[in-house]
Amino acid sequence: MKIGEASNASGVSQRMIRHYEKVGLIPAAARRDSGYRDYDRTDVHTLAFIGRARDLGFGIEEIRQLLGLWQDRSRASAEVKALALARAAELKAKSRQLDSMRRSLERLAAECHGDQMPDCPILDDLESVG
Repeated sequence: MKIGEASNASGVSQRMIRHYEKVGLIPAAARRDSGYRDYDRTDVHTLAFIGRARDLGFGIEEIRQLLGLWQDRSRASAEVKALALARAAELKAKSRQLDSMRRSLERLAAECHGDQMPDCPILDDLESVG
């Protein structure tokens, strides 16, 4: 199937499919005589796996590791679990950081009168050094 069909079937955009080929996450697709990329069901399955891993926040190198583990039937599930828990911990830390940023913005917005006057605690805070 052509790249558009593989994209639709896997849920991964054509642009990202090309990117994954470029960075070696997936092998370069076979080419038809016309020059179009040609994907099979295994390729689509792999692309869907990659798309789901991206949806869960895994980066390219982590996905590379996950693909290797997925394809290695002699793997220990502990390796996969460790990757998932590490990603979850990073997301938790990022969530705390985002929540702190949100609270700061809400506090600053509450302190701002939002009227026609130039005084603005939001800009004052952005201007402040340390």
